[in-house]
Amino acid sequence: MRRAAPLLAAPLLASLLPLAALAETPMTAAEFDRFVTGKTMDYIASGTVFGREVYLPGRKVRWAFSDDVCMSGSWYGDGPHICFVYDGDPEPKCWTVWQDGADLAASFVADGADVPPRQVVQTDAPLACPGPDVGV
Repeated sequence: MRRAAPLLAAPLLASLLPLAALAETPMTAAEFDRFVTGKTMDYIASGTVFGREVYLPGRKVRWAFSDDVCMSGSWYGDGPHICFVYDGDPEPKCWTVWQDGADLAASFVADGADVPPRQVVQTDAPLACPGPDVGV
């Protein structure tokens, strides 16, 4: 009877594997657009907010690292990635983004596999722009 337990558990474990894979399925551009448009999202690494982004209609954004100048930009889908381009910085910043419960998780494409994903959570806090574009 002891041998039956591992055999019975195998189908159960196999049925859970697709759920684990689904948890990190990259969002499409359309899914990302539906999720973020009209929201302000905090980007969190190791429990600390390092930036905040406002997602505007038409795939437009305003981003600021914590206590930094705000930058306007836009985003687009590129295969499994969501890429951002900001005014004054033509180099795209691409991320793999997936839904993580009610929030998002994101991995910067240029990071190595040893860098944990960032949490991306909705906030009611405003975007703070202490730089020259205050009030814009």
